[in-house]
Amino acid sequence: MRIYRTMTDSKIRMALVGCGRISGNHFGAMEQHAEHVEIADVCDVDGRALERAVQRTGAKGHSSLTEMLATSAADLVVLATPSGLHPEQTIEIALSGRHVMTEKPMATHWHDGLRMVKACDDAGVRLFVVKQNRRNATLQLLKRAVEQKRFGRIYMVNINVFWTRPQEYYDSAKWRGTWEFDGGAFMNQASHYVDLLDWLIGPIESMQAYTATLARDIQVEDSGVLSVRWRSGALGSMNVTMLTYPKNLEGSITILGEKGTVRVGGVAVNEIQHWEFADPLPEDERIASANYETTSVYGFGHPLYYENVIDVMRGEAEPDTDGREGLKSLEVLIAAYLSARDGRRIALPLDY
Repeated sequence: MRIYRTMTDSKIRMALVGCGRISGNHFGAMEQHAEHVEIADVCDVDGRALERAVQRTGAKGHSSLTEMLATSAADLVVLATPSGLHPEQTIEIALSGRHVMTEKPMATHWHDGLRMVKACDDAGVRLFVVKQNRRNATLQLLKRAVEQKRFGRIYMVNINVFWTRPQEYYDSAKWRGTWEFDGGAFMNQASHYVDLLDWLIGPIESMQAYTATLARDIQVEDSGVLSVRWRSGALGSMNVTMLTYPKNLEGSITILGEKGTVRVGGVAVNEIQHWEFADPLPEDERIASANYETTSVYGFGHPLYYENVIDVMRGEAEPDTDGREGLKSLEVLIAAYLSARDGRRIALPLDY
């Protein structure tokens, strides 16, 4: 068992690379945990984004990751950069002796994800992969119900991600909508929902996918469907599109089982819309209080995710989603793309 140095006698110094769209969620989470976290450095190649980050955090600004690593006192580096950059950046950070937290997806290629895990293992540093939706109150209740086996045998699962991303979104940066740096509707926008397939239901036996680029001028898919068979025998489907008119409509999961039926919907799995089991429990009364209003598809899980990371760094917990956990959803994503490309069913695991 690998032993990591714990940090209980000082604040955890964090640096963030990539000061764009999602960085605000990370800064907000760090600020909420200011008792244990210090924002030491920020880095971006975009001067305006970097300046905004420096003004917000008071951290030292850098335009180069290599230059930042040469001077930074950070213990952990957060990657909020385009997904295709994560592998090389992770390896460089690991070689500098620092822990890594990377946004989803951890990589856009299977072999790159494996390289990231190996590099961090070899360097003796931790690799965290952000999966903040797992921390949403609605999904925490659903996870508990699955673990308590309240559904009995699970028969069928359906996930819908009906959001919208206009052409202007993809045109805002050259890397958006590319195979190399971004991935499509499954890999980017619906990545957290792909994560639910294994986290909630268990190991997948096989899958078949279809993808299409129906309306956006991009390399990757703006829509797709996925059929899944789990090793347990359960069947499921996932429907994803970034073409919903006129705005984000639904992010949902429905589970149908032998002794229970649950649907968690809303725009981002933020509303428990149906909760029924053969054997009611007192905790079912908490259902209404778990629901929350949101217009953001990101949810409010980043501060809770950071809480786990901090506890891990202090030696008080195990990571919710480390590099190996991140590989599980990456494997599903790659299998879906292979299936769509080749027109065939793909069995898991990809490697033995």
